[in-house]
Amino acid sequence: MTNEEKAKELLSRLSVSEKLHQLTSQIIFDIDEKYESRRDPLCGNYRNPGHFMHQNGRISKPSEVAHRINLDVKQSIEAQPHRIPPIEHGEALHGAQWGMASIFPQPIGLASTFDPELVGEAASVIGKEAAAVGVRQALSPVVNVCRDVRWGRTVETFGEDVKLCSDMGAAVCRGLEENGVAATPKHFVDNCADGGRDSNHSVRSERELREVYLKPFEACFKEGGAHGVMASYNSLSSGLPAHADPWLLTKVLREEWGFDGIVVSDYGGVDGVYSAHRVCKDGASAIAKCIKAGLDCDLPNCSYAEVKEAYDRGLLTSDDIDRAVFRILKLKFDLGLFECPYVDEELADRTVRCDGHKRLAVKAAEKSMVLLKNDGVLPLDEKIGTLGIFGPSADILPTGSNYSGPYAHLWEAEDVLSPLAYFRAHANGIRIITGDDRDIPHLAPMCDAALYFTSIVEGEGLDRSDLRLPSYRRVSSSDGAAVIVDKAEIEINVDQEKSVSELARANPRTAVILMNGAPVDTSAWIDAAGAVLEAWYPGEGGSEAIYNVVFGACNPGGKLPVSWPRSVGQLPLYYSFKPSGRGYGYENDDGTPLYPFGYGKSYTSFSLENASVACEEDGWCVTVDVKNTGDRDGDEVVQVYLSSSCTETVQPLRSLVAYRRVTVPAGDTARVSLGVPSSVKCYYDADMVYAAHGGDFRLLIGTRSDKADFEFEI
Repeated sequence: MTNEEKAKELLSRLSVSEKLHQLTSQIIFDIDEKYESRRDPLCGNYRNPGHFMHQNGRISKPSEVAHRINLDVKQSIEAQPHRIPPIEHGEALHGAQWGMASIFPQPIGLASTFDPELVGEAASVIGKEAAAVGVRQALSPVVNVCRDVRWGRTVETFGEDVKLCSDMGAAVCRGLEENGVAATPKHFVDNCADGGRDSNHSVRSERELREVYLKPFEACFKEGGAHGVMASYNSLSSGLPAHADPWLLTKVLREEWGFDGIVVSDYGGVDGVYSAHRVCKDGASAIAKCIKAGLDCDLPNCSYAEVKEAYDRGLLTSDDIDRAVFRILKLKFDLGLFECPYVDEELADRTVRCDGHKRLAVKAAEKSMVLLKNDGVLPLDEKIGTLGIFGPSADILPTGSNYSGPYAHLWEAEDVLSPLAYFRAHANGIRIITGDDRDIPHLAPMCDAALYFTSIVEGEGLDRSDLRLPSYRRVSSSDGAAVIVDKAEIEINVDQEKSVSELARANPRTAVILMNGAPVDTSAWIDAAGAVLEAWYPGEGGSEAIYNVVFGACNPGGKLPVSWPRSVGQLPLYYSFKPSGRGYGYENDDGTPLYPFGYGKSYTSFSLENASVACEEDGWCVTVDVKNTGDRDGDEVVQVYLSSSCTETVQPLRSLVAYRRVTVPAGDTARVSLGVPSSVKCYYDADMVYAAHGGDFRLLIGTRSDKADFEFEI
């Protein structure tokens, strides 16, 4: 029997009560002596308990988490007449978030690698470490296209470009799914409004949704094989909340794309249909409205009583329930939960953060670094006598607080050091000087070079209206949803702009190391700084990666996945905009970004030569030589953009259609070939029909979005 047939057969044998229980979910924050009595074993879905086990200063081992989940699964199977296993889910933004699993760069940093294969390898590790303890659904990746970097959740995204978000999202989904973990891309769809306001009402037209915001999700299902999707909190231009929009959850998702997985709510999203959006009067009517629209599971807490009330009141029919329960059962068969519901507890200890996983974390961190400015300051000579290290992020693990570590405990590991601690441990023969920012004018002149590690306040629920480096800020995440992301307080008690300026004046050999998840306004200090390295939040391998970049053992080759504004007044800002009827600038600037999408410097130099475009059966093959004209090995990213004219409807001035990151030894030349599919000529006409409607098209070949070394008509 196929899994579909198995699910149908099992569904036919379930009572109404059993079916309704499959739609329920539960989250329990405290794993204590009362845990067993509070856990309802009949629920179909659970937030995995591993996320909450690390309490009172004690960190649970992977085998202990696996043991706890095995016990929970056993309890559920034995409590149900048809022995149906539950789905244990959890976050996996840049690491399996059930405890102290391997932690990679935040997604904005992974996007900067411009290397989907590497990102897929990282996702495969995350999938292995989730499955190792019994977590079989990952609420990841975030594939929202971010075109306003004031959004606090920019750090979770792969940036502003449709193709980059699509490629990275599909790579993450494949990495999770190949390890038996149901990828669940989110947030479906468009939960960042202009102004960077999280989960605000979306005014995007169907055209804009289809041209931009839906495409990465489609790639996750069709190319990444994702078995899940999470609805977004916001309402859409249809006038309906995304959780209750049948056009989105049924017509587009299932009828057009053929998605056969499950749709889950964002945490509390169903309640928001009546409490926030106010289109229902109570929870029972809200869950009925959502399930009818195409939702299958309400996370993280959905009680049997509430679903039963919706059924008893006639708000949900038997067909509605059967449709959702069938999808949940099929997923459980697809994941192999009926055949292999338990995990090897000892194997979990050997798998999680093994040597290979830790090495990959360092590699990913190195590949994510973007060199924004360098006036000859970097790399530093390892023979320098004295190095000053300052800034609020210097002595903090560079993981970023967003979805890092378990509930009530920051992520930590005995073998992972803060940047300051790592430099002290490895910079042999170099005297490290550090101190409070108020000591900078006195200490900086004593140093042969200096580093300043910045910090910003951002994340879920922390949107920004000011892009400057913050000073004197304290934020505490205390509500029930936010603690899933991070329970730690964020505190900044220095004027960073003043400190960077003072440091650069006192020591011209100053490099600013940006620790952030979105661009910052650098106008107050960028001219004074000798170098600026965008490190993002590089994860557990971050301190080593920063050290290697600073001293030249690693040549930075990352590229910006977002346009970097000169000031907040330029936002929203992105490269792939449609033509203006008048102009792009302002009275006081020309509208161009400080650093364009796809930008990134190197310690060496490159040139593109001998480009050609050949027509193939299913598109075009772009070939170009990448010559390293400098004296260091390095990476370059060849980028191919599409530009069009004489089209039936207005198209973006340019859009990324292909890219390839390549390593080229000093003095050598690498021949790079990139495929461009014929579908790049397809677009929506005035009647919203997607096809090749004609026009004049050119391919622009270069190494950043705003400059082309070659142009070819196709």
